[in-house]
Amino acid sequence: MSVLQGVLLAGLAAVVGVAVGAGLMWIARSRNSGPDQSELTMAQVLDRVVFSASTGIAVVDKFHDVILFNPRAEDLGLVRDRLIDDRAWVAANRVLDRDQVVELDLSGKNPRGRDRIAVRGLARRLFDNDPRFVVLYAYDDSEMVRMEATRRDFVANVSHELKTPVGAIALLAEALLESVDDPDTVRHFGQRVQSEAHRLGNMVTELISLSKLQGAEKLPDLEIVDVDTVVEEALERTALTAENADIAVATDRATGYEVLGDQSLLVTALTNLIENAIAYSPKGSPVSVSRSLRDGRVAISVTDRGIGIAKEDQERVFERFFRVDKARSRATGGTGLGLAIVKHVAANHNGEIVLWSRPGTGSTFTLLIPAHFESGTDEDLAPAGHEAGAGQR
Repeated sequence: MSVLQGVLLAGLAAVVGVAVGAGLMWIARSRNSGPDQSELTMAQVLDRVVFSASTGIAVVDKFHDVILFNPRAEDLGLVRDRLIDDRAWVAANRVLDRDQVVELDLSGKNPRGRDRIAVRGLARRLFDNDPRFVVLYAYDDSEMVRMEATRRDFVANVSHELKTPVGAIALLAEALLESVDDPDTVRHFGQRVQSEAHRLGNMVTELISLSKLQGAEKLPDLEIVDVDTVVEEALERTALTAENADIAVATDRATGYEVLGDQSLLVTALTNLIENAIAYSPKGSPVSVSRSLRDGRVAISVTDRGIGIAKEDQERVFERFFRVDKARSRATGGTGLGLAIVKHVAANHNGEIVLWSRPGTGSTFTLLIPAHFESGTDEDLAPAGHEAGAGQR
């Protein structure tokens, strides 16, 4: 338990102690208060503090009676039907017997819903010199538990993904050493080493990008970004990849749309979407990039005629290292981080990324970013010609 939580709980203990043991006290009226303002008692104020606290609070006596609790204690399962949770009562007994602070773990099914929640807390004497009462606190630790699980999974995934190219480079280097007298073999294994090193470098670069994006504040220095320029740069970056895959990438005509954001991040996100479409498309099939305006947001859509994504996988494709087709992704040197980066770039621009897909038909990823309009203009004055397929490049 953190020092801050300890101080908070100690302060709440004092509040509850005063509320239970003190008589009525008057709160002096403020200098600015009018003579007709009703005076509040300390008991009323303390009752409101306990009632509205985000921490579950309950007071029990040595006879197992619950003499005080707030609504949050019921929400977290500390109290049910005016009875203290059995696990909490065990902790309270230890406090009564030994005068010590005991930590609680009341994790289990959410009494208000179906999901499980992680509930932590502690039990201690209400008064240092009176062993008859125990105060128990409980707080929802589910988010911290979820974040810790995510961190563990991320570390495990990174370790596994980095281990693959590192292991491959080690084996290839060993093969190189054994083939010093065969130039053709050396050239073959040397190219393989170069490929794995390139893949490893890409993964490290994308991990760094993702670490900067994830959990970051909204972009502080927003600039006006021309959407057509973003599309143009992304197409230039992916031209060689598309050519090598024999994929024709088509796009519509320029629209003049603008957004507020970071141009380099938006180019990176769109590049990832186009490369993803190329990687999962059959040789010779088309990929299209289109721009449109939807409810005040610029929509940049990337559509392919590839293998598509099953319904159960569509929510997971934006997870780090998740791959729909692991064999195809590894063959193309994919890191499994591209769509996760797109998701965080969208979030940092107050936007979102949406997916439509059908197995055997293809997929459409749409990046939605709030549009920027110059003063005195509106959506009706936006440039025309944004229909998908209006032009090709």
